[in-house]
Amino acid sequence: MILYLHGFRSSPTSFKARMMADAMAARGLERAWACPQLPASPRQAIDLALGIARGQLAGATDPRALTVIGSSLGGFYATWLAEHLGCKAVLLNPAVEAARDLATQVGEHRMYHSDAPFQFLPEYVAELAALHVSRITCPERYFLVAATGDEVLDWREMRDRFADCRQRIVQGSDHGLSDFADWMPEVLEFALGGAPTGPNQH
Repeated sequence: MILYLHGFRSSPTSFKARMMADAMAARGLERAWACPQLPASPRQAIDLALGIARGQLAGATDPRALTVIGSSLGGFYATWLAEHLGCKAVLLNPAVEAARDLATQVGEHRMYHSDAPFQFLPEYVAELAALHVSRITCPERYFLVAATGDEVLDWREMRDRFADCRQRIVQGSDHGLSDFADWMPEVLEFALGGAPTGPNQH
């Protein structure tokens, strides 16, 4: 089961989300896939994601049956969910210090894929701060994909935050991981198979 969480200003129609949805459909796993439109409020976003995740896990004996895949801000949310539910997480160029990084984004924005307006309110920064995970437990539950060419977030911060976790450090690329097709098989292997142990991969 996969729960995909998009990033700031993004949506379920982002190219990575659509690529993942198509891959799951090709495997006959449409019912094991969820990708909601997240509210601008971090508190509301995490409540929505938590409700979906718990629904996906209903009847499961092992929380690792669920993998939360999060891109950018979605990676920040995925980390919180993994720590609170015990599920696995794949982090795609994740926001590590979301409250710090989005404090500069208070104001009106437009969605990338629909051009719909929305407000990012000052209180949302405090909501992000409240969701910060102080320490990563069970590093084997995490898989980081970080691009050195990320033009929005610092890949070194991601690498250091998830230092003991499985990692795929992509040379070049960009924040949106425009070459995600190259890395999606590895993401799916981690999400749908076991959580491999062993040294980090760079």
